Amino acid sequence: MHSVTVEAVTAAAQRLQSVVTRTPLQLNISLSRRYKANIYLKREDLQLVRSYKLRGAYNLMSSLPQEQLDCGVVCASAGNHAQGFAFSCKALNIKGTIFMPSITPKQKITQTKMFGEDNIEIILTGDTYDDCASAAKKFTEENNMTFIHPFDDEKIIEGQATVGYEICEQLKDIDYVIVPIGGGGLCAGAGSYIKTISPATKIIGTEPEGAPSMTEALKAGHPVELNNIDRFVDGAAVKRVGDITFAICQDILDNVILVPEGEICTTILELYNRDAIVVEPAGALSIAALDFLKDDIEGKNVVCIVSGSNNDIDRMQEIKERSLQYEGLKHYFLINFAQRPGALKQFVNNVLGPDDDITRFEYMQKTNKESGPALIGIELKNKNDYNHLIERMQKLNIQFKELNKDDSLFSYLV
Repeated sequence: MHSVTVEAVTAAAQRLQSVVTRTPLQLNISLSRRYKANIYLKREDLQLVRSYKLRGAYNLMSSLPQEQLDCGVVCASAGNHAQGFAFSCKALNIKGTIFMPSITPKQKITQTKMFGEDNIEIILTGDTYDDCASAAKKFTEENNMTFIHPFDDEKIIEGQATVGYEICEQLKDIDYVIVPIGGGGLCAGAGSYIKTISPATKIIGTEPEGAPSMTEALKAGHPVELNNIDRFVDGAAVKRVGDITFAICQDILDNVILVPEGEICTTILELYNRDAIVVEPAGALSIAALDFLKDDIEGKNVVCIVSGSNNDIDRMQEIKERSLQYEGLKHYFLINFAQRPGALKQFVNNVLGPDDDITRFEYMQKTNKESGPALIGIELKNKNDYNHLIERMQKLNIQFKELNKDDSLFSYLV
């Protein structure tokens, strides 16, 4: 049976003292007002490598015998573990090889190189973390090196548990702690430490709807490998949680909430616009989960762990798009205009509401445009305007197909 002991976490905290930032636990006024609770943010986005991952990586690597370190270390990561690993390689002056999925945002690759400098080599391979992890493990065995797992290792878990160690020192009366889950290292570590110190505290895990690996593992009673996952929340898009992390999380989790990717995007934009806090999708998970707990947390002390801020600016357009669609403010249609002059003009004048905006217009045929279908993106100011828009199209006998409700067509055309 795996467990995280107070002694081991205290030792990890001392080991990390000169390396990691003791991140603030901040009361967020706007969130507290919205949910009628005391909402505290544990700001691991302000960590040296802009995520909590440095804690686990350094704790494990600094615990290895020197002869093992001399042979070199390897990791596989979607980005944040890679940066913690790279920082640790530089700090301990050891050679490291980092395998990253080929879809990793450029910003994370650049940051990783900055932290590791000449101590690391980066190899891009595979479409998911799981693909590149297989390549990394094979490379590790062939070269007699040591694999530094991103989550499924006791020393990694003890390092991540120092987030919980700090929370318990920063706030004495804690009703809820909401923890993002990818592979489960942070949840297993911080969650089990907090439960030991404060057994009445509820530990709520949260996963992206498109990558529910812990949810499915809990249903099955053991870790299961998901066939397909939505990779958008790259910091938490793992096909299979760890064996050690699952065994611990199974005991300490009070609930796991699945959050739609669109809700996560809305949360990212709100945090940026309202509080000037930059978070990556996985970093927004715990705050996005508040909506699903609002009836339970009123009047309570709630801690949301903001796990990281490594967000590529190139992704902001996609984040905005996903948010608008989730909020019911953005709709795409294939519209067949009648074969007569002025059909498009009539659409603009008689179908669009005063606050509706065409954000995309594209004829699907290069010839015979006036009678061919057009792809039209419409942005609404209020989601309640949607029904009126549909009614006006039906009243004018406009032939249309809504792409948002047809996944195969939507992914092909939009």
